Amino acid sequence: MNKGNLLCSTCDHLKKFGLEVMRENCLNCCSRDEGESAIKRYPKARLEVCTCKFGAYPQIQAFVQSERPAKFPNLTIRYIRGLDPIIKLMDASGNVQEVLAIEKWDTDAVEEFLNTHLESVEKEDYLRTNHV
Repeated sequence: MNKGNLLCSTCDHLKKFGLEVMRENCLNCCSRDEGESAIKRYPKARLEVCTCKFGAYPQIQAFVQSERPAKFPNLTIRYIRGLDPIIKLMDASGNVQEVLAIEKWDTDAVEEFLNTHLESVEKEDYLRTNHV
């Protein structure tokens, strides 16, 4: 593969194949994705919703009750009485930076959004597993 053709977003897919040890090298020689700098990424996110509203938002219910949230260790789910579904994007200290209404989103849209806007925690996990 030509170095110029390797997009940095491709490096994030190495973990799926058990090749996360190659990620750092991949990031050293990849080309930045077009528009990559325009996308702001956040260390934490929280999805807030009321379980009483699951009937009105079955796609949000499907996301929350599936295995998908487990893919995002820096995502928390909070149940707040009477609240329509929202996602809060936060800085490392937990201060809310953005709030988005997600009542019209489907499960794939929620997952894609989190993949795009949540920082990866792979580096931190890798360091924890390599204590001497």
